[in-house]
Amino acid sequence: MSDKNKPNISPEHLKYLRKVKRKKQIIFVTQIAILVLFFAFWELAAKVGLIDPFISSQPSRIIKTILDLYRNGELFNHVIVTCMETALGFLFGTLIGILIAVILWWSEFLEKVLEPYLVVLNSLPKIALGPIFIVWIGAGPMAIVVIAMTISIVVTILEVLNGFLGVDNDKIKLVKTFGASKIQILTKVVLPSSLPVMVNALKVSVGLSWVGVIVGEFLVSKAGLGYLIVYGGQVFQLDLVMASVIILAAAAFLMYRMVAWFERLVVKRK
Repeated sequence: MSDKNKPNISPEHLKYLRKVKRKKQIIFVTQIAILVLFFAFWELAAKVGLIDPFISSQPSRIIKTILDLYRNGELFNHVIVTCMETALGFLFGTLIGILIAVILWWSEFLEKVLEPYLVVLNSLPKIALGPIFIVWIGAGPMAIVVIAMTISIVVTILEVLNGFLGVDNDKIKLVKTFGASKIQILTKVVLPSSLPVMVNALKVSVGLSWVGVIVGEFLVSKAGLGYLIVYGGQVFQLDLVMASVIILAAAAFLMYRMVAWFERLVVKRK
């Protein structure tokens, strides 16, 4: 529907909408221009000798490497392995984190008891636990998923719990005066009011899940983008390393955009 056919919209509002749309277009074009200029400068600098293409690679060599992976039938296998591990780690970490946050909100006693432990776990470099999980679970994809889940779960618990505790107390008192049970307070007041916080926790967990998976693949993996990065570094194939990093960045961006789309969906429904 064109702007002219939209009902009940004043000319001033139409002008404002066009201005907002134009601003978004300018931002998008600028982002694309920066990306294109960066790769163009990278390619040119490698060709004229400002940088060593063996050390830093260059876009044309990266594209060739990606095409070679595709022709060999390896590209999608590695991408799918990493994406599946990340999705599982993200899903489990988010769901379990929100569930634990609900339990801690429900029981003030448990929240007070476990708060210092959560703070310590959040400060602990959880990557150091990777070798322990590998020994406990075994050198396989499940260990990588657990590492990703462990890195994201504590942050999710703290973020969501702070959102629960930050809900307007007057709203809770109001529904209590109408005889609402604790489960009704949770489902009718706390969870709806905390949706923005939970979505923000999802955004944080996306990045942490990718970190956990790549670290896990560094430690133990025979497939995946992390495996390609380690392998490329070991055999001094820097083109393979940079190609894997570029693919990883694109996959992480797409997953983040999916979370952003979910955020718009939730906010719109709310």
